[in-house]
Amino acid sequence: MGPDVERPLGQPGVEVLDEHDCLELLRESDVGRLAVVVAEGPEIFPINFIVDHGTVVFRTAEGTKLASIATTDAVAFEADGYDAVEGIAWSVIVKGRATEVRNLHERFDAADLPLFPWQLSPKPRIIRIVPNEITGRRFLVADHPAVRSVRRASPE
Repeated sequence: MGPDVERPLGQPGVEVLDEHDCLELLRESDVGRLAVVVAEGPEIFPINFIVDHGTVVFRTAEGTKLASIATTDAVAFEADGYDAVEGIAWSVIVKGRATEVRNLHERFDAADLPLFPWQLSPKPRIIRIVPNEITGRRFLVADHPAVRSVRRASPE
């Protein structure tokens, strides 16, 4: 995507991503943010994750994430990335239902995924987010040198 790209959002340099591109970008990322609803309101947690057959999978232990998912399985998940050389950033949001993987066959399959908690504490519970909606966009970073040079060259 070059600096002069204009996409469906109507903003110069913004590209609306299809679901396939969103999943590809998520596969390149290691960490995202999980948004859940608790009695006090929304909470956001950083998680490391993996994309598996169009779903987002992560490990957790007993606590707020697991308790909130047991109460209401509606969640949002978001991950971002940035290419400093090209000056291009992206953001992907997954809205869906989070459920604990309990089926023995699915647990074995999920245990084989290359997903390892960053913390030393055990994270024995496996959660899968099944998307209802996946959206994303890729855009030029306003203060990147490539964008500044295009701005100087264009008449205003």
